[in-house]
Amino acid sequence: MIAEKHRWVIVSIVYWVLLSYMIAALIWWFIALQNQNNNTAILLRNELKQDHPQYLEQIAKIEAARNRKTAQYIGEGATFLALILIGAVFVFRATRKQLRSKQQQQNFMMAVTHELKTPIAVTKLNLETLQRRKLTPEQQNKLINNTLSEADRLNTLCNNILLAAQLDAGKFATQQHELNFSELTESCVDEFANRFTDRTLHSHIEEGIYMIAEPMQLQMLINNLIDNALKYSPKNQPIQIQLVQQGQKALLSITDCGNGIPDDEKKRVFDKFYRTGQENTRNTKGTGLGLYLCKKIVKNHKGSITITNNVPNGCIFNVVFSAS
Repeated sequence: MIAEKHRWVIVSIVYWVLLSYMIAALIWWFIALQNQNNNTAILLRNELKQDHPQYLEQIAKIEAARNRKTAQYIGEGATFLALILIGAVFVFRATRKQLRSKQQQQNFMMAVTHELKTPIAVTKLNLETLQRRKLTPEQQNKLINNTLSEADRLNTLCNNILLAAQLDAGKFATQQHELNFSELTESCVDEFANRFTDRTLHSHIEEGIYMIAEPMQLQMLINNLIDNALKYSPKNQPIQIQLVQQGQKALLSITDCGNGIPDDEKKRVFDKFYRTGQENTRNTKGTGLGLYLCKKIVKNHKGSITITNNVPNGCIFNVVFSAS
């Protein structure tokens, strides 16, 4: 992190020095040409004879030529200055975006490594415990359930990475057909309720809501939104899942009671690898792919996803699809 900041400082200094030099050179060029233009006009006026019948007309022509040259220099200078500033803004934003993307990718790799190691380590420990110790049936079931939960977590992570790569490359074969959105949502909620028995999930799901969709993507959308709500909410606070039909639209709402998302980050949370908060102080697990995939999936199904504040605490993710 420190090395990246140091590199960014060096790049910024070099950038501003070069930009300042180019603008200074442009100003010097304008001043030099303008001085030359003025000196030329003075020399031409000095060569004229004041008793010449057309003296005033010649003076007027010299001044007109000088003014045309001045206007030409101003126009060319302004054009070059505009091009330099436009190019400078483009280069600066592109460089900053590239460095930020590189940093986010590094954070993503560290997060993925941690997310992969944790379920693998837990699974290995549970299996070694089952192998080496004589446990009661209840203890065995508890370890097995815990292992299955970690396996599900690992499977979800792998699916997110694979789907993100496929969607970015445009190689995901979408096979959309009519499905029961209500049953799919209810099954996802039941799965999380079984996996997280210590958490409270309240659901209000209207029956008989159908839509044209790709089942795996829609399931991943629901799972990622619920998982995100669980991550960022206190364990003693409930998660609200609501699915209702409003006219020809299906509205899916996931409400949590966490710290919420600042207004300036509400759009950025859907960026790839982006995660709220500071990297060096963040404690919440994650890779920065969940909400990015949600945005992609919603877009593929011609829907919309928005974030609103949950008063007094938390946020609400609203997804709207066209119901069939």
